[in-house]
Amino acid sequence: MPSAPRLSLNPLLDRTGTVDGAWWPRTRDAAAELPALISAIDQRLGRAVLRVGLHLDAWDHIPRRIPALGRQIRVGWFRSADPHLITLTIAGTTPITLLVIPSGAANGPAMAALRLAAAGTLGVRPADILHRVGTEEDIPGEEGSASWENEGGRVPSLVPAPPSCA
Repeated sequence: MPSAPRLSLNPLLDRTGTVDGAWWPRTRDAAAELPALISAIDQRLGRAVLRVGLHLDAWDHIPRRIPALGRQIRVGWFRSADPHLITLTIAGTTPITLLVIPSGAANGPAMAALRLAAAGTLGVRPADILHRVGTEEDIPGEEGSASWENEGGRVPSLVPAPPSCA
């Protein structure tokens, strides 16, 4: 029997944050990982996942469809999407967006990212969450821009730096 997905969701799902939660898959194999995620989201929300969207270069073995209880879920892959995100279209509601924590992340930082992503992320970019908790890994096509804004400035830290010893 497959292990339960490592998943966190903002309990309000109020759509005010950058992400609605996070998912920490065990591998980069989309065909192996997506069925358990879809099942968990179906159960937690009491609604059916209809479609999944993900970044093409962030995953291996991406199927076109995933079988689920009484239906086939279409899987779309894109290069223009954020490679740290996965979007799930849900029946009767707004799609949810999850931060994808790299499968090889250490337990402590990954658990911190799961908590942070579910706690509300208004104004925080997904890559900044990963960078701050030390889980970011290279994804093909990424240029390591997690801590830089588009306009050239550095993104402020999510957690204040410890006081210095003077």
